[in-house]
Amino acid sequence: MAEVIMSIVVLFYAGLAIYDTMQYIRSPVNTICLGQAASMASLLLAAGAKGERKALPNATIMIHQPSGGYSGQAKDMTIHTKQIVRVWDALNQLYCKHTGQPLDVIQKNMDRDYFMTPEEAKEFGIIDEVIDQRPMTLVADAVGDEGKQKDSN
Repeated sequence: MAEVIMSIVVLFYAGLAIYDTMQYIRSPVNTICLGQAASMASLLLAAGAKGERKALPNATIMIHQPSGGYSGQAKDMTIHTKQIVRVWDALNQLYCKHTGQPLDVIQKNMDRDYFMTPEEAKEFGIIDEVIDQRPMTLVADAVGDEGKQKDSN
């Protein structure tokens, strides 16, 4: 099982390469948000294995439309504008796929920066669980037959 911890902002083309890899590999990818998963990182968080998408309680999750800066000739600017709109449409569809939200909800919320607490991100469908404490370890797992700690070798 692979595990990806997201706490960074990722450029959308690099993010799409990571996304495609996450979807391609056979191992389920668990995702955990530490600190912040903003922009493309929030999609990568949502694209983790169902039931294994998590965030710590003080994390922040943010979605928004793609942005970019381009300069050059007018026709080149038109080409880049069409491309970023195409990417935006693709991102909207991917958020729909991984959150279960309808397209109109995704479009409305991605129109501007939309910040969520982990609980709000859970309700939105980006994560499945807010991690507020460590899982309990069974005493039998940590202690040998005679009450002595197991040798880790």
